[in-house]
This record gives sequence, C-alpha cells and structure tokens, in this order.
Amino acid sequence: MNPRSFVLLLLMMVCNFYLSRPVAAQQEITPYELGGQLNVVHVAVPFLTVAPDSRSGAMGDAGIATQPDVYSMHWNPAKFAFIDNDMGAAFSYTPWLRNLIDDINLAHLTGYMRLDNYQVLAASLTYFSLGEIIFSNIYGEYDGQYTPNEFAIDAAYARLFSDNFSMGLAFRYIRSDLTGGAYVQGIASKAAQAFAADVSLFYLNDEIRVSDLPSQLGIGMNISNIGNKITYSDNQNAQFIPINLGIGSSLKMNLDPYNSIMFALDMNKLLVPTPPVYEQDMEDEFGNPVIRAGMPNDVSVARGMLQSFYDAPGGFREELREIFYSAGVEYWYLEQFAIRGGYYHEHQTKGNRKYFTTGIGIKLNVFALDVAYLMPVHSTNPLANTIRFSLAFDFDGLRRN
Repeated sequence: MNPRSFVLLLLMMVCNFYLSRPVAAQQEITPYELGGQLNVVHVAVPFLTVAPDSRSGAMGDAGIATQPDVYSMHWNPAKFAFIDNDMGAAFSYTPWLRNLIDDINLAHLTGYMRLDNYQVLAASLTYFSLGEIIFSNIYGEYDGQYTPNEFAIDAAYARLFSDNFSMGLAFRYIRSDLTGGAYVQGIASKAAQAFAADVSLFYLNDEIRVSDLPSQLGIGMNISNIGNKITYSDNQNAQFIPINLGIGSSLKMNLDPYNSIMFALDMNKLLVPTPPVYEQDMEDEFGNPVIRAGMPNDVSVARGMLQSFYDAPGGFREELREIFYSAGVEYWYLEQFAIRGGYYHEHQTKGNRKYFTTGIGIKLNVFALDVAYLMPVHSTNPLANTIRFSLAFDFDGLRRN
C-alpha cells in the first residue's frame, strides 16, 4: 500500500466510524431541548492545547500540515522528517490572559537534530506559569502564597518512509502543580503527573501544479496526548488530559521566483467523553444522579477515546459542534519576509473561542523572528490583545557564516 492510499484509508475509517456508530442506551435530546446551554468537554492541563509559537499562532492556530519547521513538535512530529536543515532550535514566549492577570505566561523551548537522510530526533520543554496566588484559610486569613506552574517535557522520533510520506512518535511527561501541596477544604493536595504519547502522519507532495503554478500539497494527522488521567488529591476523581485528534491540510503556491502564498486548514476534536445531561432532582438506588441523555463520562482512557465519537447528549449534531476549526494564510517574499493571517472557530456551546489572528515573520541566514497578535470576535474575551514572540536559530546557517 502506498502512502497516499494509507492516508485515504485512515480518513475513510474515521468517516465510517461516525456513520456506523452505535446508538447510546440513553435517549438523545434535541439541540432545542438542550437549550443552547454550554456543554463543554472538560480536561485537565489545558495549556497543552495552547499554540506555543508565533507562526501558527498568527495563522489561526493552524499547523498540522504546514511546511515543516522547528515548532513541529506541538503540531505534528512527523513533519520533522521533511525539515531541510540538520539542526535547529527555537524559543517562544506568550504573555497569557493579560486582560485578567498580568503575570501568567507560557514559554516554549524546542530543538531538533537530523540523524541521517531519513531520521530526525527532537525535544521540547513547555512551561506554563499561572502567576502568584495568595492562599487563605476557611476564616479568610492569610495562609501563604505560591506560584502554580505546569510543564511538559517532550521527545520525538520522525522517520521518512518514502519521498512523500513520514510518521512520527512522541513521548511526553506532564506535571501540574497548582497548590504546592496545600490543604484544600481540609484535604491534602499534590502535584498531578501524566505520561502521554503522540502518533502522527504527514504526506508532502511538491510536484503538483495549481493553475499552472508549481505548488506543494501537505496532509497531516496527529493523535496527541494519549495518556493516563490525572488527579490533584487522593480523594478526587481523575480527570482526562486533552487527548486530541487533529487533521490538517495545506497548499503552497509559488506565484513567481519571489512570491509564494500558502493556505492551511485544520480540524481538531478532543477524544474525551462529553458530559451527560442529568435529570433534575433524581438519583438511583446508589445515590448517583440519573442520566437523561448521553453516557457516563467516568470511564477508562481507551473507552473514553472511542466513546467521544458518539456520546454527546445532543446526538450527531452536537458531535459536529465539538470539532473546532483553524484556517490560515501565509505570504512570503523571497522566503525572507512573511505576512500571516487566520481565524479560529469554536462553537458557542463548546467554549465559544472565536478570534482572528495576524502576524509577521523575518527570516535571515542564522535566525528567524516571528510575532503574532490575537483579535477576538467578542471584545470582552480574556484572550484579547494576546501577543506571541518566537525566535528560531538555524545552526546550518551559523556554520555557513
């Protein structure tokens, strides 16, 4: 089976899974009965879903199938196999939610090294600081202060299997310390830990023509953060981490020897169970609330990933609402100066994150600088005025100089 047929087969399997999904034991309710109310899929350590780099951050958070770069670890580790240079590193910094608090930030350090013409190793560190928190006891008295933090350490291996197809495998250690071991409502808390993995595919064809223009087509898929559930205390129910299925495509057209333009589209869905809708003031013989529609979401990781395709209380229509979209465009002049723009869309009942993005990039022989700016559709959105900065280094260029 050639790589193109393999990718098409995977897409057909996903579509067939939706069409042949089993019917839930509970009765589905219509979107009208749901009343348009929020039914967000809840996950722990959501910082893992934040775009860490300015290039994709300026393109509506699209990056699964864009041209390979040093930031491929977050979007699709399989892209590393197609990267041009032998070694590179980058650092990104994002002041986060500055409309609410002025000391939350996300930092991302990443790098890669080519082993040979077919294999690439990569690693990254993502650190999320939630700012200084002052604790108080049940009487409102000062009980110390702490700076909550979360981080993830990644290592990835990517291999080229043909001129157009590659696969990648990444492993991740996640640690989230939100309380510093403080007692919360009389219960001792602890740092949550998880181990996760990514499985990714990438197809790249640079021998196609669109309107007689030499072009490059990219198709990618990444199932990320496949890992154990985490908990912050011995008495707390474990929570899912953001296991995610992402499928993306890109098309880059070389307009002439000086100008090129690329369009990218990503679709993502959390492989995490949807919360059910419960009957009001009703409990079973064990004192548990009675589910009116949907399915129980306190299940294993493997079952939760499969169940996430068919367990929404509103049926298939609500499942479609759980897909969020990223669309972006990137223009390059002489492969040295870039202008980018994009749009991110999430349904209003699933979080309502809707925003436009824009940014620029400058690439020189040794380093590249990218800046992104986020503009939400709703002015009261806490993500308003988010700015990202990224600085990448090309060690091959440094040796040439």
